Amino acid sequence: MTGNGPTGSTAEDGANAATVTADLAIPGMDCPTCAKKVDSSLARTAGVTTVDLDPTLGTATVGFDPDRTTRAAVVAAIEGAGYEVQTGGTGRDAEGAGAAGGPAVAAPGAVWTSRRGVLTWVGAVALAVGLAVEFVAPGWNGVAATVLGYPFAVADVAFLAAVLASGTPVVRGGYYSARTLSLDIDLLMGFAILAATAIGFYVEAATLAVLFSVAELLEEYAMDRARDSLRQLMALSPEEATVLTPTAEGTTERTVTVDAVDVGDVVAVRPGEKVPLDGEVRAGTSAVDESPITGESVPVDKAAGDEVYAGTINEAGYLEVTVTAAAEDSTLSRIIDLVRDAGAEQTETEQFVDRFAGYYTPVVVGLAALTAAVPPLALGSPWDTWFVRGLTLLVIACPCAFVISTPVSVVSGITSAARNGVLVKAGTHLETMGEVEAVALDKTGTLTRGELAVTDVVAAEGTAEAKVLRTAAALESRSEHPIAEAVLAAAAERSAGADAGQVSDFENLPGRGVRARVDGREHYAGTPALFEELGVERPADLAGRVADLQAAGKTVVLVGTGSTVLGAVAVADEVRPGAAAAVQGLRDRGVEHVVMLTGDNEGTGAAIAEAVGVDAYRAELLPEAKVEAITELRETYGPVAMVGDGVNDAPALAAADVGVAMGAAGTDAALETADIALMGDELDRLPYLYALANSANGVIRENIWASLGVKALLAVGVPLGYVSVALAVVVGDMGMSLGVTGNAMRLSRLRPDG
Repeated sequence: MTGNGPTGSTAEDGANAATVTADLAIPGMDCPTCAKKVDSSLARTAGVTTVDLDPTLGTATVGFDPDRTTRAAVVAAIEGAGYEVQTGGTGRDAEGAGAAGGPAVAAPGAVWTSRRGVLTWVGAVALAVGLAVEFVAPGWNGVAATVLGYPFAVADVAFLAAVLASGTPVVRGGYYSARTLSLDIDLLMGFAILAATAIGFYVEAATLAVLFSVAELLEEYAMDRARDSLRQLMALSPEEATVLTPTAEGTTERTVTVDAVDVGDVVAVRPGEKVPLDGEVRAGTSAVDESPITGESVPVDKAAGDEVYAGTINEAGYLEVTVTAAAEDSTLSRIIDLVRDAGAEQTETEQFVDRFAGYYTPVVVGLAALTAAVPPLALGSPWDTWFVRGLTLLVIACPCAFVISTPVSVVSGITSAARNGVLVKAGTHLETMGEVEAVALDKTGTLTRGELAVTDVVAAEGTAEAKVLRTAAALESRSEHPIAEAVLAAAAERSAGADAGQVSDFENLPGRGVRARVDGREHYAGTPALFEELGVERPADLAGRVADLQAAGKTVVLVGTGSTVLGAVAVADEVRPGAAAAVQGLRDRGVEHVVMLTGDNEGTGAAIAEAVGVDAYRAELLPEAKVEAITELRETYGPVAMVGDGVNDAPALAAADVGVAMGAAGTDAALETADIALMGDELDRLPYLYALANSANGVIRENIWASLGVKALLAVGVPLGYVSVALAVVVGDMGMSLGVTGNAMRLSRLRPDG
């Protein structure tokens, strides 16, 4: 797993089979410069072989040789860089990967009881005591101690205690920043605290140390809240399963961890329990809540032979499930892995922010030095006044809120999408989806169900519709054609398959239909052309209906004898419920052009296009022609998203700026092919995805400009004396970090319509 920092490094060559992996949560590591310090510290640790860091999620995966070092030494190296390590809190083993795979994510709230949290509160109390003595009860401010001949008043001792408690972690972090030549907030604040203390500015030093430490804790807490959406996703992974084992006396049950369950084992799932692993129902019936996977809130009925997914919830009945995938290979585990890894590839905006921050910080540090030195030297202004103003500019020089504004928004958007049945495989895809101007939709399996169904049964005058369907079912009962399956399903649904009569002398007529004797009399079911060959004329009342059905893009099967047409059965791939609403939803949200691409014939393409309301359609397209269509759309409208089944439409999905796969739950190929996967078959997730992507891009822009605007305003106010150290920390650092994180978390409230 990689992230937005200097990740994926190899501390030492020669990693071998004996390597042990430690999965760790580092909540304070929330930006690339933080990760750089951790990476550098681990690289100097003997025995460490691989390091993968993700500052956006605050996680680390460290490989080490157990013969040369220990997990405790790895933790010590990270904490030596100034970052506290946490474990647990996610239903995972603290020593390694659990069912969900990958490192743990620290739970929010733990920052307040961490070692740094305790030191910060101690420093805050000392600062409060010092301020009370200094300004409220100055009569108590006598000499409390003399050190090296210098007298220290009671208030000064309290201020120095605050600096020692709250400032030590900052100074230590600054030391490691200096060792790695990293011009970051710890180095700037550490220098400011030491400099202020050295020249006797104890109030400023203590205020800076305490407020900055509080700001860092609040930033950690806010980032952990943003990471909480991924934690909720990981918490869906069941930890135990009830395995059924046949014995001579019957069947025994044993409860084991999901990691101990093998493919082929049978597990029991009782009402209210989570399905522990992907599998196929062997026995029982129930309604299963699949919203953790597909985002669809309506439970799905399951019976023998149906597929179920790990993490879904058995609503009512008792199920016995044959396991088809190990815990680490389940659909839920793959979703979690892909969501967690989605931050590996930086978006264009993140790359811009990193480049900008590389120039911004040195420039403002230079301005801080000039502010502190030029007025006293050139104008004879008071040193203490301009020194404090220089320290204030050092605080403003830190681009923390600016740097985290994009990754925290990306994480919030991606994890929010995953909880609503949309898997976004990288932040770049979310960013691009919000910029598309045209959406191309495959027909079969996307706008339609991808399964043939009987839509109309038309009887000739004097014949009942039930007889037409019953005769068609009898003729098709021995055929394996998809149309036969649709006719038999319709007959079973309408109870028209019973007493269909004796079928004999069945013959398949390739490309035309079938022939058989039904109750001893010869019958046919096939294309209108077949009956023309037989010389059978269609009744006048039936001919017009057949023509209308064909014009609507439906396949018409005539049913009759060698001399008479009894009626017709129309078969079509049904339009998905909500397809037209999804197309309109895309248009309402600003998509300029929605087009349908299909390999089906012109008539069917025109009928489906009219039914769903697309702006245009292209029919009879081979896979390479779909790629050409995508290219033409891009040249005309700009960025294009292609929505298909993830397998048959692979070339078009790859050619589009964003490839979106439909119904990807449980489908390895769809998860691997597309940039974004709609886990269920519901098209309402498509307008939601576009709205989420647009909102994410808007939030990122708001965060960036707000961060820069506040920093610029504060920087202008410092030389004029309007901005104090406290104001710079509270507003410019702590306030903006909380602001951009809270703004990003708004994305988690976005839901699909309905």
